[in-house]
Parts: sequence; C-alpha cells; structure tokens
Amino acid sequence: MRVAPKCTEKGVIIMFATTFLNTIKLFLVLVFLFAASPRITLADDDFAKVVYHADFSDSKRFSAMLQNIFNMTTTYENEMMEYDIRIVFLSKGIRFVTRDNLKGTPFEANKKFVEQREDLFKRLKSLQEMRGIKLELCAITQELIGLDKSTLIPGVTMVTSGVVQIASLQSQGFAYLKVE
Repeated sequence: MRVAPKCTEKGVIIMFATTFLNTIKLFLVLVFLFAASPRITLADDDFAKVVYHADFSDSKRFSAMLQNIFNMTTTYENEMMEYDIRIVFLSKGIRFVTRDNLKGTPFEANKKFVEQREDLFKRLKSLQEMRGIKLELCAITQELIGLDKSTLIPGVTMVTSGVVQIASLQSQGFAYLKVE
C-alpha cells in the first residue's frame, strides 16, 4: 500500500514556486506567439492607406491590379479595418477610365483592349461603388491628348499631376503599389 508523502511547509513553497514559474513561462510563450503572428499593420491613424500607380496599357496587368485591390479590400473588410485605396491613372493608364478609343494618340486602344474594356469597366465600377475605391486621373495626360472630360467614366476625379499626386499621397502615409 502506498502512503501519501507528508506535506511540509518547504514542499508547499516548492510546489507554489513551480506552478508560478510555469504560469509565467506560459504567459511569455503566449505573448511571443501573439507578437509573431501575422497581422495587417495600420498607419498611425488606424486605417490602411494605399495608392496604386496605373501608367500602363496592358489589359492583363490592369485585370491583375483589379484582382489585387479586390483581395486587399476583402481582407481589410474581414478584419473590420477602414481603408482609403486610390488608383492614380496617368500616361497609358488613361485608357482604363474612358470609352474613347483615343484614336490618333500614343494611347490608342487596340482591338484586344476594346474587346475586354466592358468587363474591366464593370469590375472597376464595382470596386468604386461597392468598396469605395477612388479613381484619380492626371490632368496633364488628359489635356495633352485633348480628351473631353465628358468621355470619362463616372466618378473619376481630376488631379493636376498624376506623379505629384502619388508623391503627395506617399508623404501622407499611403503605401505605394504598382503591378508589374
């Protein structure tokens, strides 16, 4: 028959100290795991700020950018985070915010783009209306080719200079992204 060990004051102190140390170790492990876990980091003012630079004419690249923005906004919304995401269009990117074929300009729409344009416009409009994405167009580009502002898709805001706008947004804490 086994006999329970006699409980002494020294034994109680050792048992308490061991339990206390194990609790501290567990706490430190949990703190480390939380600190090391992947999280979306926020700007100082508690919301994500991102500017996308669209100065290219490739439809596939633009489609990939729209998918990236959709994925980003979905992640932010799932995390219940506020965000301000903007696309600044300049140079060849102007073709993504007008139905004009830009005939006779360096940015003229090719047949492949014309075939894909409506789908891209629908996706862009959805991001704009449902996710609050802001669309900004470089006035220098627009004026250079003499594009009538009435041919722009609804919701496009003119900015004096696309590159100046991007630099200004970056100085305000916006992350800069350009899809390659």
